Amino acid sequence: MQKSEKEKMLSGEYYFAGDQVLAAERDYARSLIYEYNNTKPNEKEKRREILNRLIKAKGPLNIEPPFYCDYGNNIETGGNFYANFGCVILDVNKVIIGDNVLLGPNVQLYTAMHPPDPIKRLSGVENSKPIIIGNNVWIGGGAIVCPGVKIGDNVTIGAGSVVTKDMPSNVIAAGNPCRIVKVIQNRFH
Repeated sequence: MQKSEKEKMLSGEYYFAGDQVLAAERDYARSLIYEYNNTKPNEKEKRREILNRLIKAKGPLNIEPPFYCDYGNNIETGGNFYANFGCVILDVNKVIIGDNVLLGPNVQLYTAMHPPDPIKRLSGVENSKPIIIGNNVWIGGGAIVCPGVKIGDNVTIGAGSVVTKDMPSNVIAAGNPCRIVKVIQNRFH
């Protein structure tokens, strides 16, 4: 049996992004995002309801509008997730976020990739790699997390960093490309 474009997308294979099923799912997510981004500040319950239809959350989450994602249903958050203004999550693959994660303003998480070969890129195919973020992580404003990156527990990523490689637990990392600048003592036993 041949894989659907969505199955290819989630497995990291090349898939056709213009597929009708995928386009319909993106349209559904964009409708919810539009509704979310146009809520009034005091409409907290309405915001919560919209996010619960969009994202798989295991606990409380708070995302400041504006917020943007591709599908929403590929995002899984633990408890106490917070994203400040301008968060972008390109979730063409899984984005798994642990408990007690904070994202500064304009943080961007990218699972989407395009072929480096220009001929293949013009064909309309793309691929992806998942992003996994551990527990007790703070990602500073303007940081970008690239496809396939895993960030361990108790990590701080400095503002403006571009995270291109995995980060182990219990570190402070910063820069472009992001590098470990300090190992921290784990106080969670």
